[in-house]
Amino acid sequence: MNASNGKKRSIGKQIFRTLLVLLSVGLFIWTIFFFYQKSQQPPVVYETLSPFDTSIIKKTVATGSVTPRKEVNMKSQVSGIIEKLYILAGQEVKQGDVIARIKIIPNMLNMANAETRLNTAQLNYDNAKLEYDRNKQLFDQSVISKAEFQVYDLKLKATAEELSASQNQLQIIKEGVSKSSGAASNTLVKSTITGMVLDVPVKEGGQVIESNTFNEGTTIAAVANMGEMIFEGKLDESEVGKVHEGMDIVLTIGAIDKGSFRAKLEYIAPKGVTENGAIQFLIRASISKDNSAFLRAGYSANADIILDKKEDVLAIPESVLQFEKEKPYVEVETAPQKFEKRYVKTGLSDGINIEVLDGVKKGDKLKVPQLGM
Repeated sequence: MNASNGKKRSIGKQIFRTLLVLLSVGLFIWTIFFFYQKSQQPPVVYETLSPFDTSIIKKTVATGSVTPRKEVNMKSQVSGIIEKLYILAGQEVKQGDVIARIKIIPNMLNMANAETRLNTAQLNYDNAKLEYDRNKQLFDQSVISKAEFQVYDLKLKATAEELSASQNQLQIIKEGVSKSSGAASNTLVKSTITGMVLDVPVKEGGQVIESNTFNEGTTIAAVANMGEMIFEGKLDESEVGKVHEGMDIVLTIGAIDKGSFRAKLEYIAPKGVTENGAIQFLIRASISKDNSAFLRAGYSANADIILDKKEDVLAIPESVLQFEKEKPYVEVETAPQKFEKRYVKTGLSDGINIEVLDGVKKGDKLKVPQLGM
């Protein structure tokens, strides 16, 4: 039994030795093959580029929209129904042009009170007239003195004034205009500025509410001066400290492909607002009129705010710049595909190209590092 077990262990050891030898041979063959394959690979050829002269503009970007500087909502001074609209969106209007006519829908309680007041005033006037006529005859016959007659004369005039006021009140409640107002009428809504009609949010037959201290009223039309447009946008708190009023801005408007627009920063909000977890500050810029393209209110735009600018400086792409302990350097070709490390002094950067103040010159060939190496 012991002899049999010893024989099995001997066979197992032989098999293990055989596997170990085969594994060693296989590893040796793979190593030879690996180095052979590597020796057959072509050497890495690095691309090179030379420093160049360019203009570098450092800027920050704000997003926003184009809007008229002066936009006014036209509202009615009376409540009622829109009887007639005289304007359409896109139409030019002048200050004082009638844009709508309102038909008054009288309040029944107010009208009943006004009618009661008118009836009372009419009765008082009729009674005062009778007394006036009777005492006028007595005065003409020298039966009563002038002082006594003046009492009836003043009473007649007072009741006449009350009657006229009652008539005007009832007419205003019914029609929105009185006889004494002449051509003036609250039922006619007029434009208060000269400009273009941007929007007419109501229709004929629609109801409007008058504008007063307790109610904003119904907007009948929005009118704006399209000759003076501004950019309004938001700037992140990390960038707002870098800008100031008077800075030049280049506007890019998505809806207009032809070029860009010049603008000048004129306002930075003193208080920020929280939007999507970040603090944003409102900025406003006046847009130059040197571009003939028509700007529509509400166009989305990106504003490039120029923080610094240098013309005709020696620069290199930031992609060739490398760092060693935060010190920038480049690799300059000294012989074909032979490079040496050279530290450089840099200046203004626009995120793509960076100004080189010292360390390289025109004509130097700089190594372009390959990604992943």
